[in-house]
Amino acid sequence: MLYKRWTRTARLHRNEPALRDAAAGRHWTFGELFEAGEREKTGPASAVFPSGHSPEFILQVLAGWREGRVLCPLEPGQAHPLLSGAPAHCVHFKRTSATTGGARLIAFTARQLAADADQIVRTMGLRSDWPNVGVISLAHSYGFSNLVLPLLLHGIPLVLAAGPLPEMVRRAAGSEGNVTIPAVPAIWRAWHEARAIPANTRLAISAGAPLSLKLEQEIFKAGGLKIHNFYGASECGGIAFDASDAPREDAAIAGMPLDGVQVSLNEDGCLIVQSDAVGETYWPPAPPSPGNRVFQTFDLAELKDGKVLLHGRLNDLINVAGRKVSPETIESVLLSHPAIRDCLVLGVPSRDKERGQTIAAIIASDAAAEELKAFALERMPAWQAPRLWHFVDSLESNARGKLSRAQWRKKFGGS
Repeated sequence: MLYKRWTRTARLHRNEPALRDAAAGRHWTFGELFEAGEREKTGPASAVFPSGHSPEFILQVLAGWREGRVLCPLEPGQAHPLLSGAPAHCVHFKRTSATTGGARLIAFTARQLAADADQIVRTMGLRSDWPNVGVISLAHSYGFSNLVLPLLLHGIPLVLAAGPLPEMVRRAAGSEGNVTIPAVPAIWRAWHEARAIPANTRLAISAGAPLSLKLEQEIFKAGGLKIHNFYGASECGGIAFDASDAPREDAAIAGMPLDGVQVSLNEDGCLIVQSDAVGETYWPPAPPSPGNRVFQTFDLAELKDGKVLLHGRLNDLINVAGRKVSPETIESVLLSHPAIRDCLVLGVPSRDKERGQTIAAIIASDAAAEELKAFALERMPAWQAPRLWHFVDSLESNARGKLSRAQWRKKFGGS
């Protein structure tokens, strides 16, 4: 199915620009990309593991589709997982981000994979005259569904930047008329601070981690560019998209459900996603598993005026002497301080067993600790104010733009 759709795309757009490698100066029309894909070989293995950020990644995908291989995109250096015994009707495996625990694989059929791209293209209005500039990982669910699949299934051209550094992005976008750029908040922040967001950006998308109101508003004020918040999960692809023209007024707003996505809440207030893009199962199987068009998230949510509002994750709630608070609630308050560049809040085991957990804040700021403590106490109940403060130069996110609470919890001696 995927290979047939690609051949149709290549035929319809044969003489139009398809792929440009900004670093090497190479470029292909759709016809040329089709011919290059026909020449590409995958080797004797039954599975293909595309990796890296180059045209060769795309060619390996095309060869895998043509030869009927199973695909499992990986980040550079990741070991090849064992796929023996996996469901025979599944053609694609995604690796989860592992920011809240151990990584695992999610199996997808061709129809499920295509449905995610179809919903993204329709909802976001991706256009062939606004090429995607690729700076995010092609192997991650976000990059594969927003860059690779729109190119191959919908004829949306892709320009691969050599990396996310400002000059590299300017060079990649500079020779295009208008561009679409999907990125993560950390990258948008770096470009904004360097005054390096390409002036020809017409559609700016942020996903992979929460987009702060402060950053969204600052970018809009500086140049009128609206950063559109995009919320999704590896298990089901895109879930919600903020298509509004002005900055959000509430950081909890994830956006409206994508065209083709239905959402509801379970008894715990967690979001349930129904969509043709929901994956088939975890591999190896592990409950609760996605399937039958339904994915049960652990994201605490509210449905209001057709929008999805997110209030943290059920398994991230901090329990302080029986009272529970989402770390995102505290983070949003702290990030309103002008001297705080970034922060991450989590619960760590308390020395007082009756207290349960202690709230810890990892802060990227040059402000004095006492100033920030007073700021917090003025704006939230005392029991919600962090008791442990850890100052860092920066909070490094991973390649997917995520901050791992699990990793920081280990540094504090928690589980």
